Amino acid sequence: MKRLDTREAGFEAAFDALLDTARDTTARVDGAVAEIISRVRAEGDAALLELTARFDRWQPRDATALRVTAEEIAEATASINPALMEALDTAATRIETFHRAQMPADITVPDPAGLTLGMRWNAVDAAGLYVPGGKAAYPSSVLMNAIPARVAGVGRVAVAVPTPNGEINPLVLAACGRAGVTEVWRIGGAQAIAALAWGTATIAPVDKVTGPGNAYVAEAKRQVFGRVGIDSIAGPSEVVVLADGAQDPARVAMDLMAQAEHDEAAQSILITDSPALADAVPGAVEAALATLPRSAIAGESWRRHGAVILVRDWAEGAALTDRLAPEHLQVMVADPQGLFARIRHAGAAFLGPWCPEALGDYVAGPNHVLPTGRTARFASGLSVFDFLKRTTWIAAEEAGLRATGPAAVALARAEGLEAHARSIAGRIGVD
Repeated sequence: MKRLDTREAGFEAAFDALLDTARDTTARVDGAVAEIISRVRAEGDAALLELTARFDRWQPRDATALRVTAEEIAEATASINPALMEALDTAATRIETFHRAQMPADITVPDPAGLTLGMRWNAVDAAGLYVPGGKAAYPSSVLMNAIPARVAGVGRVAVAVPTPNGEINPLVLAACGRAGVTEVWRIGGAQAIAALAWGTATIAPVDKVTGPGNAYVAEAKRQVFGRVGIDSIAGPSEVVVLADGAQDPARVAMDLMAQAEHDEAAQSILITDSPALADAVPGAVEAALATLPRSAIAGESWRRHGAVILVRDWAEGAALTDRLAPEHLQVMVADPQGLFARIRHAGAAFLGPWCPEALGDYVAGPNHVLPTGRTARFASGLSVFDFLKRTTWIAAEEAGLRATGPAAVALARAEGLEAHARSIAGRIGVD
């Protein structure tokens, strides 16, 4: 864990080093991923069967066995404790409500020159959703990906989830059922992304691929982009917690560990204006680690990538937060709305001491698939817009073309595109 203080000489160099620390491994797997994608493109189902046996350690009898049946989804759902199903339903309902509120309206703009201009929204035809299944199972990721796709109006939604040793988490299947997903594939890693992008004899290709995964999944999404759309290239999870001296160090520590337990490469950073809190939190983290089942993962994350940054005031804190552009931002100060208003770059914000980031992971409603690796400077979290595309349209009568056409003719000829010019000029009788 790094301890930084804006008052100390060398702070800028230390902070820049924190920003530049590499926390992903995609550069080291690009060759292996390219080989996997090439095999799936060339060999189709046969490659999927062999790669599934190699990486997930189970041998499907044939390609049809890769698909989870409707009966299996129903059986998995029936096996879930009713209280847990109620929690899943609560999350799904809240996620759907929030995402329905995002849906944009088509626009039609009458033009004084006599044209009519418009923009229409349409969903992609098919979306492939990747759900991680390695160090932990994430039914919440099913809801966060599938529900926005359904709300957007995507006609076909296909889920790919790895099944180590042939096993799949029943709650993941229950989440698929609750989200209205009937097409679920037992495939993971780069081979799943390749199959969704290019298709095989058994799996039809999709138009967009979303969802987080490991380094192989992230690199595969990078390599198939252009063949299909993608939401983002997700890296390790991260949180920045802004906390003042009134906060409980134990709660702050647990909020930091809530991200650290995802992955050894995750990053948890505390920014505070309180020397006392800066001193107390590292000890509170060690106490929390002693009680956590995933303490080995969380501890490694904290030791390698964690940081406590002491600032003079919240003007400095806001500026440093914008430079970090974190995936998750917790604001636990006397005026969280006021401080948040000074911050431009964060994937999602959680305001006040009673709003831990973990609430947003499950039941608050906004999406938990968020930009990582400082990409919140230019990217946003998953939403219905990731499954929609815009088509603009123009309608013109003769009067409208006569009013606007001469300017277009002049510009076309200035660009040396005479056919462009004549396609307009010939209609309105100008030279």
